Amino acid sequence: QVQLVESGGGLVQPGGSLRLSCVASGTIFSIYGMNWYRQAPGKQRDLVAGITRGDSTNYADSVRGRFTISRDNTNNTVYLQMNSLKPEDTAVYYCNAAVRTKFVSAPRDYWGQGTQVTVSS
Repeated sequence: QVQLVESGGGLVQPGGSLRLSCVASGTIFSIYGMNWYRQAPGKQRDLVAGITRGDSTNYADSVRGRFTISRDNTNNTVYLQMNSLKPEDTAVYYCNAAVRTKFVSAPRDYWGQGTQVTVSS
């Protein structure tokens, strides 16, 4: 019913930048919170940043001041601008959204397939 597709990952040198995008499509009635998570090998999946429909944001301490989350409600898209990247930012980044579909009144969580970000010289 709902698909989230991430793009923008890749290999970047330390200190570099990347911009991730996530587009939601399907039988969408409304999208509430949208988030970016990441999971490094052998570690749990952690919240990186989140944004409400009203554009309130929150960030993990490890990325605050370097990453910026934003959204385009018209196009059902969430972005993650990542600056001053460090090797410890290397992970698979996942998009997550709370979506109410046209057929079910209660919102539920949906996940993208993930995009790899590698920070290495």
